[in-house]
Amino acid sequence: MAGRMRGVFCASIIGVMFLSFFGIYGCAQKQDSSSKAITVWHWMTDREPAFQELAKQFQAKTGIKVIFELYAPSDTYSEKVRAAAQGNTLPDIFGVLGEKRDFASFIKAGHVLDLTPYMEADGAKWRNQFFDKALAVNEFQANNSYGVHAGFYGVPIDIMTIQMVYNKDLFKQLGLNPEKPPETFQEFLNIGAKISAAGGSASGGKKTGLQGLVSGWGELWMIDCFANNYALNIMGKDKVLATIRGEIPYTDKDWIKVLTLFKDMRETGILAEGLVTMVNKTAEQFFASNKAVFAFNGSWCVNVYKAMNPKLNYSVMLLSKASDSFPMSVWGGAGSSFMVNALSPQKEEAVQFLKWLSEKEQQEFLSRATNNLPANKECLKKMPDILGQFAAGMDYATHPNAWDVTESSMVIDTWDKGIQSIILGEKTPEQVAAETQAVKERELVRKNRGNSN
Repeated sequence: MAGRMRGVFCASIIGVMFLSFFGIYGCAQKQDSSSKAITVWHWMTDREPAFQELAKQFQAKTGIKVIFELYAPSDTYSEKVRAAAQGNTLPDIFGVLGEKRDFASFIKAGHVLDLTPYMEADGAKWRNQFFDKALAVNEFQANNSYGVHAGFYGVPIDIMTIQMVYNKDLFKQLGLNPEKPPETFQEFLNIGAKISAAGGSASGGKKTGLQGLVSGWGELWMIDCFANNYALNIMGKDKVLATIRGEIPYTDKDWIKVLTLFKDMRETGILAEGLVTMVNKTAEQFFASNKAVFAFNGSWCVNVYKAMNPKLNYSVMLLSKASDSFPMSVWGGAGSSFMVNALSPQKEEAVQFLKWLSEKEQQEFLSRATNNLPANKECLKKMPDILGQFAAGMDYATHPNAWDVTESSMVIDTWDKGIQSIILGEKTPEQVAAETQAVKERELVRKNRGNSN
């Protein structure tokens, strides 16, 4: 299943405060008034001081001024970008938040520069700096379903993976080995009984308040991510994509197996109380306060947990596999990406800046300043251990924005809200599968009618 916030990783995907505007940089060096300037629109609050410093460095090196403008929240940012696209007033560099079909619409409208010639120049020197799976989010393959000319249309400035983290101190309290997290889904469920015995449970946690798994499952896309990982583990990518294309129904036994995992988690008490209404910021506070054993979160959490509790003793693990049929996957790839305005008179300078920004030195600086994973794979050697654990997940990474097909948002909503109902005990897996398939069939009819017009 593809989530509604495909392009936001991080966005982490996922729970930050935003500031209003920046781009004024103190500099002792006099700026030649004839020098060019490029403008960058973005939404990334946590990178503000780092971007300011990098802008200073780039101006000192090249004489080109870089003006960053921060718009918040992300919905406001997206609205501003869409309005600017309609009026042909986009800045030199910007980002597109949303699903791959949204990205494709910007490209087909002529707003995004094809970066393939730059990526492939000098023996593909620029392209080879990046993780392949980070580039895949911004790449369109030949004969893609979106009708976009094959090529690379964005530059990843960091990467992310979404995995499970666990509290090593709480593992010890529960009599578990902190160096051996659960490898199978049954082992994971069994820990629910230990949490209940210790006085905590999803039904209240009345003695210790200890919770099992916390996550922002009040934000539907995070449920979608979790479920999608298990769909890939149980049935494999080909069958997942065949379902999105309408060739396999959601009532298929493998999809019901995915839904049943949520029923099993509810019944064993491994899920935290109030999980279906919990936003990710609340989940992060629970985990950072040593009140939850597990958290399902993205690599951006390293910076969050560090601010909340620098002494937090935790580690990263793959989701516990539910099947041996296919490998366990994680959502991963480009966390944040920038695109160049194809109509910009400064597009060459914009490309020059993005090339410089993605070099090893600047990528290491960004990683140190923000605790995000660098998109430049040459930076891995100097990465802190916990970030390295998240980076290792790139070996198992996929993301719906790297796929050639996208599920209907109506189907996604029905599926994700259905999972919430299973966790609450209001519906069975079979009921949710049937409801999702009914919506899928209506969406296929609507799509076919649109294609015939």
